[in-house]
Amino acid sequence: MTHAVENKSKIPQIKVEGLTMAYGDKIIQRDLDFTIYKGDIFIIMGGSGCGKSTLLKHLIGLISPSKGRILFEDLDFWAASEEERRNIMKQCGVLYQSGALWSSMTLVENVGLPLKEFTNLPQETIDAICSLKLRLVGLGGFENYYPSQISGGMRKRAALARAMALDPKVLFFDEPSAGLDPVSAKHLDDLIVEIRDSLGATVVIVTHELASIFSIGNNCVFLDNETKTMLATGDPKELLKNTNNPKILEFLTRGTMKREVPVV
Repeated sequence: MTHAVENKSKIPQIKVEGLTMAYGDKIIQRDLDFTIYKGDIFIIMGGSGCGKSTLLKHLIGLISPSKGRILFEDLDFWAASEEERRNIMKQCGVLYQSGALWSSMTLVENVGLPLKEFTNLPQETIDAICSLKLRLVGLGGFENYYPSQISGGMRKRAALARAMALDPKVLFFDEPSAGLDPVSAKHLDDLIVEIRDSLGATVVIVTHELASIFSIGNNCVFLDNETKTMLATGDPKELLKNTNNPKILEFLTRGTMKREVPVV
């Protein structure tokens, strides 16, 4: 297995230690060990069926580990109290693959859901914050539109506005480019970087899109379906240049086995 050398100058945001994921007796992945640093755009990658989305669900607290620990700034999530876990999740925003917007609600109402759930702010303040978040993702003026009235790319951006409603420390994305054309996907990648920089957030992305992996990712974990464990962690561009593992090389080159980082 290829392992990255830990960067002592960076501050850990999330540490995964000895994590085993399973559904009943069926092991999905075992012995996962990696660190997501503050400010990273961290990529969860690997072939179909390797457990990428399952790992994301573990990281956002939807599924508990069969074994091992997930630490947020040194606090063990599953050993923490209910209140501590709730406070951790208030610091996280999630963009699901489908966007998961409520079709019966306007965009401003969708974005306001986390604020209504986790704060006691008056409605006028919530509306003002939501309008600001929508402007940040290029949807100013669309506050009163319904999801069915806008394009797929706009729905992704609206979902991103909702994910960052509480100014989270960590943003999680599940296949954010799924269903988007290449131009819209590139614009979304650029927006993710802008939001990361403006919020000072850490970003965790499940994706198989090489354009996104190489253009915005600076750290990653590579999961393997056959061995049911991780094969590597580190900067995707460095993995491409230095890995001796044929599975990783094949995945990162789409079978060409050429080590040049694609121009994106």
